[in-house]
Amino acid sequence: MIILAIETSCDDTCLAIVKVSNKTRPRFKILSNIISSQVKIHKKWGGIYPALAKREHQRNLPLVLKRALKEAKSPKIDLIAVTIGPGLEPCLWVGVNFAKALAYFWNLPIVPINHIESHILANLLPPIRSKLKIENQKSPDFVGIPTCREKVKIKNKKIEFPAICLIVSGGHTQLILMKDFGKYKILGEIRDDVAGECFDKVARILGLGYPGGLIIEALVSMKSKVSRQSRDPDLSGKNQKSKVSLPRPMIHQKNYDFSFSGLKTAVLYNFKTQSPKIRKSKEYIRETAKEVQQAIIEVLIRKTIKAAKEFKVKSIILGGGVAANDELRKQFRSNVSLSQIFKENLGRQGFLVPPKIFCTDNAAMVALAGYYHWLRQKKKNWKDIEAKANLRLE
Repeated sequence: MIILAIETSCDDTCLAIVKVSNKTRPRFKILSNIISSQVKIHKKWGGIYPALAKREHQRNLPLVLKRALKEAKSPKIDLIAVTIGPGLEPCLWVGVNFAKALAYFWNLPIVPINHIESHILANLLPPIRSKLKIENQKSPDFVGIPTCREKVKIKNKKIEFPAICLIVSGGHTQLILMKDFGKYKILGEIRDDVAGECFDKVARILGLGYPGGLIIEALVSMKSKVSRQSRDPDLSGKNQKSKVSLPRPMIHQKNYDFSFSGLKTAVLYNFKTQSPKIRKSKEYIRETAKEVQQAIIEVLIRKTIKAAKEFKVKSIILGGGVAANDELRKQFRSNVSLSQIFKENLGRQGFLVPPKIFCTDNAAMVALAGYYHWLRQKKKNWKDIEAKANLRLE
């Protein structure tokens, strides 16, 4: 079986072609995996502009499809999988309508996919051990398309149930109990600003630009250097606040919900109390960025470990764009291994996190989700497929 998958839930136009063999013990091969990023376009706005993202999806999808088919050597497609939500509704409709048109003209079954579920199943995708070829097209038709030319075979990974899934990205922060494939229960979710959005807003306050998460991670990971500011009398002594202390929102509450709006506000208030010289100092900006990242990491880990203990899970799963953060991955592994639950309940693959390339939006994960839905006979007529911006995982 060969699956064509389409993902347009946000600002990345993604399309993948995946081959599945051996129904009893499925083996997957990624024939092509194209991601057309719009970061350069939205950067000047400091965030994603939905109407502009929709226009770019409309322009890029036919071009991305042509390229994906060429790299996969034009295989015979058997099934179409498309993300229908949650996400930005104008963007979702572009992908859905494109998939419906292909399903009609090619006379193919179509499977609607929940974006959150595909992030969970991205953990079944393989690590990319070989070098990934990245091409930046100068043509206006493409804005930096990383393309996987490797025909990667996916070794069977096993998710042992029940599992706790933490999905954290620029649009979602959810803690989910997964009892089996297709059986989910949302334990907690965001009440205001999601983690990725908090990173973006803090970066804007500090004048770092967009996308905030990547910039803050890079800034924090830089080796400390002796700053000239330490020798500046205006930035020393009692007037200098080199250490920044920020709250860990809702970390001690008994529920599993999240809130990061207050963290962003705390950064803003702290920023306003500083002198103009300190605000612009590299030391203050880096210290604030480091504290924000650590605050978010601590909240995410504490809530996840707590849920894992309460529900006696055998797997802890991480997914979403923020899951590509090195420090988050490192501290998660450390805390899971040190936790008593690791010794008592977790299976051999107790902690699962996707390869970085599959943490951010991509269509390969949508193809995997499509396959498992096809096994459960959840195909739909193309006429019945609709975009659902607020789709819930059930």
